[in-house]
Amino acid sequence: MLLSTTLLAVQTEQAMAFKIFGIRLWGSENEEDPDVVDPLDYAVTFEVVGGDDGLTKALENASLLKGEEDRPVSGSLGLLAKARNDRERLVAALFSNARYDGVVNISIAGQRLDDLQPDAVFSGQQPIPVTVTIDPGSKFTLGDIVLKGDAAGIMGADYGLIAGGDASSDAILKAEAGIVRRLKEEGRPLATVTGRTIVADHATTTLDVTLDVAAGPIAGYGQTTVEGTELVDRDFTVYMTGLEPGRTYSPKEIDDARNRLLGLEVFSSVTVSEAAALNAAGQIPIDVRVSERKMRYFGAGATFSNTEGAGIEGYWGHRNLFGRAEKLRIGGSIGRIGDVSEIGKLNYNAGIMFEKPGVIGPASKFFANVKAVAEHPDAYDRFSIAGNVGLAYELTKQQTVSGSLAIDYSKVEDALNPDGKRYLLVSLPLQYVYDNRDDKLNPTRGFRALAYAEPTYDALNGNMFVKLKGEGSAYYGIDSNNRFVLAGRVAMGSILGAGLEDVPADRRFYAGGGGSVRGYSYQGIGPHTDGKPTGGLSYAETSIEMRYAYNDKIGIVPFIDAGTVSTSQFPDFGKVKVGAGIGVRYLTPFGPLRVDVAMPLNPEPGDPRYGIYAGVGQAF
Repeated sequence: MLLSTTLLAVQTEQAMAFKIFGIRLWGSENEEDPDVVDPLDYAVTFEVVGGDDGLTKALENASLLKGEEDRPVSGSLGLLAKARNDRERLVAALFSNARYDGVVNISIAGQRLDDLQPDAVFSGQQPIPVTVTIDPGSKFTLGDIVLKGDAAGIMGADYGLIAGGDASSDAILKAEAGIVRRLKEEGRPLATVTGRTIVADHATTTLDVTLDVAAGPIAGYGQTTVEGTELVDRDFTVYMTGLEPGRTYSPKEIDDARNRLLGLEVFSSVTVSEAAALNAAGQIPIDVRVSERKMRYFGAGATFSNTEGAGIEGYWGHRNLFGRAEKLRIGGSIGRIGDVSEIGKLNYNAGIMFEKPGVIGPASKFFANVKAVAEHPDAYDRFSIAGNVGLAYELTKQQTVSGSLAIDYSKVEDALNPDGKRYLLVSLPLQYVYDNRDDKLNPTRGFRALAYAEPTYDALNGNMFVKLKGEGSAYYGIDSNNRFVLAGRVAMGSILGAGLEDVPADRRFYAGGGGSVRGYSYQGIGPHTDGKPTGGLSYAETSIEMRYAYNDKIGIVPFIDAGTVSTSQFPDFGKVKVGAGIGVRYLTPFGPLRVDVAMPLNPEPGDPRYGIYAGVGQAF
């Protein structure tokens, strides 16, 4: 089992409640409200007349009376206020489901909410009975659609406004936002809906919609002002928005500016908004409001593997070293504890990393690091001191390129070089990434592609080689709610220009393990010499998963992985190893917790009977 966990937040509440990562493991929710004045308990009877399961679930989710039933309210006034608020929320939920003639009735202690006095008192035995009865009525469709003003030339059908179409309030608001966005993309920052007329015809169960839209003038950016900075340089924050005064306004650039500021990791929240009016020069001022995070942090983690023993790690970091979001991180780890009896065979890792954003424009980032490694996987023993400096540049929101200069001095012992061999590698790692996934930790649509090239010169041995690698993964939600997501991954690589024994063992390709072909041991797939993996000059891998969300928290994932490693420069698909298994996902705010169990389908002597893997995030 492979598990790596960083303790982000642990807190105890009262004597019995316990949370980790913000997730309640045990203890009553009532323990969160020790300061409720005059606590009053209530019990809810919730009924949707003739509603289907989906509508009933949506209404229950909208109801705070139902969702917070186990939390006391603050006296009779608190219960009355909560019931009145709940009625408004339930009516809004009906509108969100295109139900415009629905009726919501709420009673407390047998009395209708509208018949209760504002100062009504509920005494007697608790919990106080509360009844919520909802007649959802008919489902409406869109009728006549009229777009007026500067939207007169826009086709409503392009935004879902079509006779007989979805009449939910969400769909109408989404269409409004799309129309306004289209006008703003013409460089019109003041575009807005100036009038909205919605008429529900109960006889025909149709909804007539009339929208009046004003586009406003085309304008450039004015001055950008920032509020909320204390430790981060204010001028640097303005610079990192990339919103140059005079350039024509673009809502996409506003979105990019917000994402770029959040990506600095020094702000917990960022709001970028346009002013309500143009300035005297006809430009639109931009207002940026931020909230800073704590700049220093530290953490610790642990790993455990049924084949590689345990490990521990620790790190310290600073997010804003010199006031302009410069990052410094120092960390180290020890691995293979318990897997080996000799201290000298443990894995050690220590390093320091520095990053500076905005060196040649807001979309750029300079990085440098130095790292010392002593590791002893099955394939080799290696001691290395390495460093690199480089630059990453965001071409677009989806595309990133990076390049660096790396120097690595190492001594490596493996089956092909049993006496050890020293290397001084000078390389130029180059990488391109395209990533349009909707979520990095738990994607449901989109794809990610990576292309990597690393020309390398061995200054001690006079060898030169080029390492090439490509990866791609795609995600497709089969149903509208993304309960079923089909995910696939392919990866290939090749090393050109040198023989297998001339390429350092740690630079060769390997396969097998939790991030590769599950069911096999780490580095277990591919050629062996004297029982040890030698790695190869090429490899190919593929994986396919069907990710099923059983509910909002639990997911089930059957999967199949396959891979091969070859000593030739191109993969030999005649020796493909296949593993299959099933995994469980527990969804959390910071990504799914993953546990996979897999078996090799065509094992050879020495391969494990099964593998168990755990971690944070999906397997790919």
